[in-house]
Amino acid sequence: MATATRYGLQGRVVVVTGAGGGIGRALAEAFAAQEAELILIDRAQDALMQVATDLSGITRVNPHLCDLSSDAAVAAMTSALTAQLARQQQSIYTLVNNAGAEYPTPLSSGAPDAMERWAALLDNNVSSMTRLTRALLPLMGEGSSIINQASIWGKTGVADFSAYVASKHAVIGLTRALAWELGARGIRVNAVCPGWIRTDAAMASLRSMAQTQGRSEAVVERDILAGQALPGMLAPADIAGVYLFLASHDARCMTGQSLVASNGEVMA
Repeated sequence: MATATRYGLQGRVVVVTGAGGGIGRALAEAFAAQEAELILIDRAQDALMQVATDLSGITRVNPHLCDLSSDAAVAAMTSALTAQLARQQQSIYTLVNNAGAEYPTPLSSGAPDAMERWAALLDNNVSSMTRLTRALLPLMGEGSSIINQASIWGKTGVADFSAYVASKHAVIGLTRALAWELGARGIRVNAVCPGWIRTDAAMASLRSMAQTQGRSEAVVERDILAGQALPGMLAPADIAGVYLFLASHDARCMTGQSLVASNGEVMA
C-alpha cells in the first residue's frame, strides 16, 4: 500500500467513488498511504464498510452509501458532505469518478430489455459521473482536480460491448469539455484509461468474450497479453500512481488529458 513517493496530498480531502472493490479500493488504499482524508462512496454497503474499516487506522475515512444514479440520493449525500466540510473548514481537493459498470451489449441480443440495459450502462458510466460532479462542484476550489475513469476501449473498440465502449468515449469527451468549462476556476479535469486490469468486472468480460468466441478463457487471456508491449496482466494497485500524480501539484499543467495505463496495449 505504501509508496516511497510523496505527492503532497497529506490532509487533503479526496473523494473516491466505487471504492468498495477493484480499482476503487486500490485507489482508496493509495490515497490513504499518502495521508489524504478520504470520502469513500459506493452503493454496496458491506464492501464499502470493509474498506473504511481497513483504512481507518491509517487516515480519516468517511464512508457514504449512495446510488449515484439517483438525483435524490446524490442531493442528500451532498448536503451531508457540505455540512461536514464546513465544520472541518475544508474543501474537496480531488474527486475521483471511478464508479461504473461493464457488461456486454451485443446488437444481436434478442432480450426484450436489451435497449434498457444499453441505456442503463450509459447512465451508470456517464450520467452518474456528471450528476455527482455537478453536485460536488461548489465544494471544490482553485487548485482542485477531477479524475474521470475512462478505458482503453474509450480510444479503440471491441465487438459486443457497444454501450461500454460508447460510454468510455463519452467520458473522454466529457473530460475535455469540463477541462475548458472549469479551467477558468482553476480546476483541472483529466481521465485515466486503464487497459486490462485483473478485477471481477474485467474477468467477467473476458469470460463473456471467451464464450462468444468459442474459445477457452486461458486462450483469450493469452491473446490479450500478447497484444501488450509489457508482459503480464495489471493489478489495480499497479495503476494507482497515475491517479496520485494527476491529483498532485506536480500535474498542475495538465488538464483535458486521457492518460493510458495498459502495459502498452494502446499507445495514444
